[in-house]
Amino acid sequence: MEARSIFQNISPLDHRYSLSERAVFDALSPWLSEEASVAACVKAEIALIAAHLSLRGGLTAERREALERAAASVGSGEVYAEEERTRHNIRALVNVLTTKVPPDLAPLVHLGATSVDILDTSMAYRIRGAVREVILPALKRLELLLCDFAEREAETPQVGRTHGQHAVPITVGFALAEYVSRLGKSILEIRRLAGQLKGKLAGAVGAYNATALIVRDPEELERRYLAELGLEPSEHSTQLVEPEYLLRLLLECNTAFGIIANLADDLRNLQRTEIGELREGFAADQVGSSTMPQKRNPWNSEHVKSLWKAFMPRVITFFMDQISEHQRDLSNSASQRFVADYLTGFCMAVSRMAQVVEGLSTDRERLLSNLRAGGGIPGGILAESAYILLAESGLSDAHERIRTLTLRAEQEGLSFAGALAGEPEILERIGAQMAGLGLLPEGGPLAFFERPEAYCGLAAKKAKELAAAYRALMEHGTNNTQERT
Repeated sequence: MEARSIFQNISPLDHRYSLSERAVFDALSPWLSEEASVAACVKAEIALIAAHLSLRGGLTAERREALERAAASVGSGEVYAEEERTRHNIRALVNVLTTKVPPDLAPLVHLGATSVDILDTSMAYRIRGAVREVILPALKRLELLLCDFAEREAETPQVGRTHGQHAVPITVGFALAEYVSRLGKSILEIRRLAGQLKGKLAGAVGAYNATALIVRDPEELERRYLAELGLEPSEHSTQLVEPEYLLRLLLECNTAFGIIANLADDLRNLQRTEIGELREGFAADQVGSSTMPQKRNPWNSEHVKSLWKAFMPRVITFFMDQISEHQRDLSNSASQRFVADYLTGFCMAVSRMAQVVEGLSTDRERLLSNLRAGGGIPGGILAESAYILLAESGLSDAHERIRTLTLRAEQEGLSFAGALAGEPEILERIGAQMAGLGLLPEGGPLAFFERPEAYCGLAAKKAKELAAAYRALMEHGTNNTQERT
């Protein structure tokens, strides 16, 4: 086939992103490229010959070597050239392969199979391989980086936020532990679903009509064929493998994609000038703006979000490919080819997010400053703790008393601790309650309300626990060697 510059390719995946994410592209190409698709179909055809030979007691080491040599000699270019003549992709492949295998084995090429016995089986083989060998390791790397960050910043105080407003204090590690937990569960589900992908050798309508003419036990032939590829048969097939195996895997990938996009949003918002709590790594020669030399834009997080916007809507197509009339129509033949694009875009987003997290830093002075500012009332984010302690002291209108106090603090330009100092009855009740709980600091109750960073609940504990738990799950639960056994 004619070679051309990558810059003549139409898809950004094949030029811009194949360069910026070269390692990801190179790792996925053996599984998801068109060359990989042809090679996997050849592998399936060779597996079928091996299954026939094994049932007949003729699968010797020499014949297996001859089959492997034949498979290696088939080029995607010659298959495509033959397809120009036949107008049928699998028949073209069969015609080419028949000329490559030893003559006595040529009658066994494609014997008993229909096209989709090869196509759906090879698709399952390729997608499972891409997920296990490339996508899961990339996800695992991101998850472990998140674990490291959550653990490292487990005790770094940060103001919590709900509805875009300052809430009660948390820690930076706790905020990132949200994504440790959400993404970790999705990774384990992707691993499980990849292991459930199925193949078939059930013929044109799934009823084993053709293979029943060849062997006494067509299902045993199917099992041997699929075992050559490390797969199991679909419980029921039409001409197609039941589409839900692949659909569920893609939907879980989309779930993980959404989690990563959510993380990207949180990280870029925390880098806003007026917030400034986190910062992406920025290379010495990197340029943030073509006209404003001082700019350091969070463009990597924005890039991840943009990839999600481009690929997330394709889930609609995945659902549409679930439907095929009667035993099979061809309405998914073109659309299903773009699964490779989707998985590539997803994996590139995972890789880019890992780069972001790896280079992420915190501005602890800014974190503390934002926390103490209290959203307009210095120390105001401790109003919840004052209300809870006051209510526990037996005051029925505790919430209203503290709400009124915050309004006065705002009107008079006081800190929350300063406003409390003007309410001796409230302060006495709160102090007594704190003393009873063993929480009264050395300087009395006002000392507590002057240090909102001390009111972080179990944030640090939860961050450390989640980081440790998911690190262990990643080390044990996504090991490629274990997956293949």
